[in-house]
Amino acid sequence: MKAKVILDISKTHLITRFKQSLVAALGVTFGIGTFIILVSFMTGLNGMLDGLIVNRTPHVRIYQEIEPTTIQPIEEALKDNFNIVLSIKPKESQQKVRNALAIIEDLKNESRVKGVAAQTAAQIFYISGAIQLNGLLHGVQIDEEVKLFHMDEYVIEGNPKDLEIVSNGIILGKGVAEKMAVEIGDRIEVMSVNRNIVSLKVVGFYQSGLSDVDNVNSYVNLSTTQKLLGKSGDYITDINIKLFDIDLSPAFAVELNKIYGVKAVDIQSANAQFETGTDIRNLITYAVSITLLIVAGFGIYNILNMLIYEKMNDIAILKATGFSGADVRNIFISQALIIGIIGGALGLILGYFISVLIDHAPFETAALPTIKTFPVNFDSSYYVIGIIFALITTFFAGYLPAKKASNIDPVEIIRGQ
Repeated sequence: MKAKVILDISKTHLITRFKQSLVAALGVTFGIGTFIILVSFMTGLNGMLDGLIVNRTPHVRIYQEIEPTTIQPIEEALKDNFNIVLSIKPKESQQKVRNALAIIEDLKNESRVKGVAAQTAAQIFYISGAIQLNGLLHGVQIDEEVKLFHMDEYVIEGNPKDLEIVSNGIILGKGVAEKMAVEIGDRIEVMSVNRNIVSLKVVGFYQSGLSDVDNVNSYVNLSTTQKLLGKSGDYITDINIKLFDIDLSPAFAVELNKIYGVKAVDIQSANAQFETGTDIRNLITYAVSITLLIVAGFGIYNILNMLIYEKMNDIAILKATGFSGADVRNIFISQALIIGIIGGALGLILGYFISVLIDHAPFETAALPTIKTFPVNFDSSYYVIGIIFALITTFFAGYLPAKKASNIDPVEIIRGQ
């Protein structure tokens, strides 16, 4: 019964000072709404940028690294001498991964592995009349590339599946295609460094958004690259691995290096600077968002503090009629929580609808061909965090003035009247 009376008194105080109550609620509304908009947009932006890297980057990449010979012949011939060897050259070796097919079969049976894609890269020249353009040709298993690395999202014209259908088909980087002024269906010639030349039919255009990549990279099926290089079907230069859990990639790369004696690089080592940038952007986002909520809390504190001074006579009467200091404190705390609940709920609604508007706003740029609208993250956890912060902030904003009100001596107030 007492709880109902306390709640009724709290509502009466809020209604009689409707303008002050409205200002306090709007402070929470705009604080929570801005928090939702900011955190949804910033995390959506971070997710988009991460996707540009994570979607196209293997969690672990296996390749054959060219490196200097660690043991020189003179070390074997003159073991007891102190030998100094200058200008050491890399040892002669093929770029293919040894026993690649066997490694791929083992990886396909590994429970931690989501998928494996073999790739053969070749340095080439695109022949355009009398002009030769430097390039890099990737022989891929197109089904695996689409499934694991979302290659179809970056093919802006044509169908990536045509690489398996069309004999000697090629998906050209957009930059290369513009330089050569070719269209889908045209035929071009590419020449390997050992001067083998093949004629290829353009079946699509690829655009990653990175001009340095799009100016050199193109894609064909695996066998076409092997044929161009004059190699057999087991000639594979890269094995790209996707794991079910990306956090396992550093340990898994070390494990592969020990088991197979290959060079294995994990995504976190290869993109450490980018990951650091993402962490910093997230830190700034949350810091600004929390600051907004705290500022809204101070606004509520000031308004409730003023209510106490305006309600001195009411407080004296309440205490004189039997309400304890704890009851008075609960009255003002409940006022703060009512403001927090109403303002927080309106803030969530405001933040959601503005986020929807942002999500539908057109955003098209040649640098990001797969992005059509501004990225927004509608993670429900942000809305839960928002309402919890609203309640916590308003509680503490109301606690100090409520504690002051509970200590008021009614006799002094009535005597002063």
